Amino acid sequence: MAQQYACNQPSTFKNHIQNIAIVGAAGQVGKFISSALLEKNKFKITAITREGSTNTPVPGIHIAAVDYDKPDTLVEALKDHDVLIITMSVRAPPGQSAKLIEAAAKAGVPWVLPNEFGGDGTNEELGRDIVIGPGKKKDRDLIESLGVSSWIGIACGFWYEYSLAGPGLYGIDIAKREVVFFDDGKQRLNTSTWPQTGRAIAQLLSLPILPQDENDKNVTLSSYRNRFVFVSSFTLNQREMLDSVQRVTGTTNADWEISSVPAKQRFEEAQKRMATGDYRAFATVLYTRAFFPGDNAALFEVTHGLDNEKLGLPKEDLDEYTKESVKLAESGYFAKIFGSS
Repeated sequence: MAQQYACNQPSTFKNHIQNIAIVGAAGQVGKFISSALLEKNKFKITAITREGSTNTPVPGIHIAAVDYDKPDTLVEALKDHDVLIITMSVRAPPGQSAKLIEAAAKAGVPWVLPNEFGGDGTNEELGRDIVIGPGKKKDRDLIESLGVSSWIGIACGFWYEYSLAGPGLYGIDIAKREVVFFDDGKQRLNTSTWPQTGRAIAQLLSLPILPQDENDKNVTLSSYRNRFVFVSSFTLNQREMLDSVQRVTGTTNADWEISSVPAKQRFEEAQKRMATGDYRAFATVLYTRAFFPGDNAALFEVTHGLDNEKLGLPKEDLDEYTKESVKLAESGYFAKIFGSS
């Protein structure tokens, strides 16, 4: 597509995003995205919710109830919106993203942020290894094939507070004071906090859509058309995560049971459990793959660089967010969401 300029557009053209629809506005990351967008005080935001849902988005957001079995309700809810943001759990019903994408095209929504809040979607080998990659690519391809919307993926890595608090996701079980290092625990990855993810999207959607003319070299939304935005809060390995946890909790190695396992071995064993129908092993597959030694699959700042500076994102305090993880772990957050099993 040839470069377009705002100066050449019709007089009715608006070179900024105004109306935003969000699926999952009250969810784990959705509420942070919603809050960051509201703080800009420039957007009109609609939460797309299932009829009968008891989830309540943050105040200041309009609610549009839809029935996924009636596509016309999706189209109607998305009319006159500039952007659709999709945030959904991996446990969401199959095909739900596709219904939203198709409805966005019928409603003429020009931009879609698909359910891409994670790793490097351009790494197809990684995507196949963690199972969910092909499905996400299928959604991106669908957006392009419909010829109406453009997509932007948010590569933010795993959410730091969530992943550190989750028993064993980053190999650290805060409640039990147990650590399993993958190999030597020194493989780094990019990881982002929920607030940083929200800020990244708010900053992204605050950009001008098009450059004003050929002399305008500022970053625009169109410069990310059908591409990923790469953002990160911290670049860490397991040892550095544990150091932060120990600072926050006032503990030392002597207070922790520490062991190690080869990352590839742990990954392959989890794959075998998944093959027998044990879908609880999915999280182990997903996270352990990021720690393959020397692979850098989850260290996308090396392979792609970061867009933090372009988006004006702040530097964050590691221990501040580690404290949040400790609170989540000690409150039984995961048991409340997923059950004790």
